[in-house]
Amino acid sequence: MSIKHKVCLLGASGVGKTSLVRRFVRSMFLEQYRTTVGVVIERKQVRRRGQDVDLVVWDLSGEDEFQHVRTNYVQGASGYLLVVDGTRASTLETARVLQAAVLSVVGPVPFVLALNKVDLIESWDLDRRTFDPLANAAQAVFETSAKTGAGVEDAFGALVEAILAERAAENDARDVR
Repeated sequence: MSIKHKVCLLGASGVGKTSLVRRFVRSMFLEQYRTTVGVVIERKQVRRRGQDVDLVVWDLSGEDEFQHVRTNYVQGASGYLLVVDGTRASTLETARVLQAAVLSVVGPVPFVLALNKVDLIESWDLDRRTFDPLANAAQAVFETSAKTGAGVEDAFGALVEAILAERAAENDARDVR
């Protein structure tokens, strides 16, 4: 018997959310860029802690005009991957705004911070001190590359582990009552 969990990918436009989902779900990377409008939903089954977990992965648009819709899309999410483009420091501020918005909508669900485009690390525009507060709030931080696959499985795996750990803690708390 498998457990189903909704996870969302959030971040500014062009940070690589769709490419990360494609790499994770289909083990592929496409060079051409296409803006996601609204949401694209993918599924992948993973095995963690001896159980099958069905992930329903919501790839949410990064366009500013969809900000009001995005919060509706995150309702019911068990966790999320917050994506920042290492080559564009401005995407970090968008990530901060999104993290606060998600917190207000779904509460403190697990999230993993993905610093994407590590294959272009020589062009990175991030200073560790600028993302430390966000990194400290995350369950884990990974440097990822949808192009090479670096860190992608680990980031999603850490998110699933954090979700399962939270669910186990909730079940233990219910059992104590």
